[in-house]
Amino acid sequence: MSSWIKFTPESPFSLDNIPFGIAAGIDGVGRPVTRVGDTVVDLKALAEAGVFDGLKIDASVFGFETLNAFAALGRKAHNAVREFLQKLFTKDGEFKDLLEANDDLRRLALSELDQVKMKLPLKIGDYTDFYVGKNHAFNCGVLFRGPENALNPNYYHLPVGYHGRASSVVVSGTNIHRPCGQILPDPTAKKPVYSPCKRLDFELELAAFVSTPNKLGDPIDVNSAEDHIFGYVLMNDWSARDIQAWEYVPLGPFTAKNFGTSISAWVVLHDALAPFATVPLERPEEKRDILPYLQEKKKDSVFKLNLSVALKTADGDTAVISRGSSENMLYSFPQMLAHHTVTGCNLNTGDLIASGTISGTDSSSFGSLLEMSKGGKELVSISSNTSRKFLEDGDTVIISAIAGQAGHHVGFGTVEGKVLPAKVK
Repeated sequence: MSSWIKFTPESPFSLDNIPFGIAAGIDGVGRPVTRVGDTVVDLKALAEAGVFDGLKIDASVFGFETLNAFAALGRKAHNAVREFLQKLFTKDGEFKDLLEANDDLRRLALSELDQVKMKLPLKIGDYTDFYVGKNHAFNCGVLFRGPENALNPNYYHLPVGYHGRASSVVVSGTNIHRPCGQILPDPTAKKPVYSPCKRLDFELELAAFVSTPNKLGDPIDVNSAEDHIFGYVLMNDWSARDIQAWEYVPLGPFTAKNFGTSISAWVVLHDALAPFATVPLERPEEKRDILPYLQEKKKDSVFKLNLSVALKTADGDTAVISRGSSENMLYSFPQMLAHHTVTGCNLNTGDLIASGTISGTDSSSFGSLLEMSKGGKELVSISSNTSRKFLEDGDTVIISAIAGQAGHHVGFGTVEGKVLPAKVK
């Protein structure tokens, strides 16, 4: 690795990764960037210096304030850029002299992480949240309907999902105000009251950005759906459980979800995660016959990522309250895209497709406080004198995911958000 890169073996941003994001410098203008260790590399500066001239891509895509134009080039172009950058940053790589011999370009193109501010990586047109974490779906079903009816009859036949609100998706580090809305003041009440949410929660999720669109009326084939995925981010789908409980019948979540959804700043390409592809711990066809349009030729269709959630209180008490694995997704992202488009729905570049909460089989790996506290009946320990049932004002939720070995880690960094007091009207 080049000597001018600030890197430690524990970093999730090794040369095996090469993620993409949008960073703003002191001028406040967002630019496409990549990251190795804690070194942020301005791709616009590299493009303007002709560094990408040998590649068969339109380098003008790095002149925009979002990654949409780059994403739209497709998987082959994404990988060509990633592989070129890996060689560029390798100490003895064939392209090392493009930067090693150019002090001015290095000063222009390289920044330390604390010198930039990360922005949303893509302009999001539509956002769809699925429900493919089977353990989470079962745990929630038990709380509301009992174990006999925890999963609805359709669950093993299709990936259940709903359309979310794209305008309130925010980048990691953005604070979230506690929402207000209609809640039932107690379980016996028949009429709601207007109140700040009292059961605020997080949800640990992965999400994919769409790269190349499909035409209206043309479904995406499950076995080529990977080519429609730009890359992945971590997600915290903030949830107001008491607002949700009152409003979700009969059409599902609405204001309980639309007040804020946080994603990590760095998009990790599909092919950077490919070495960690694995077979889901459970597949839907093990329980039911799924229809042909959802049947994948690939069996290793999900990723084995180590997931964790930490909670930091306003007093500074911090604890990791969950450790799990993304193997617990019942359906893959290709299956989600195939089902999303089975009716002919057209997806567009920049659309965001989320997994739903990913939970393991025990409380140490649950992806939400709703599950950990058993619907608010039990306390979740943060420190010797601090516990939670749901989130309190001043709490910061920190979600991370990583794979690989030291020096070769592939990860997302974190998606973080702090809970601010409600703005009561």
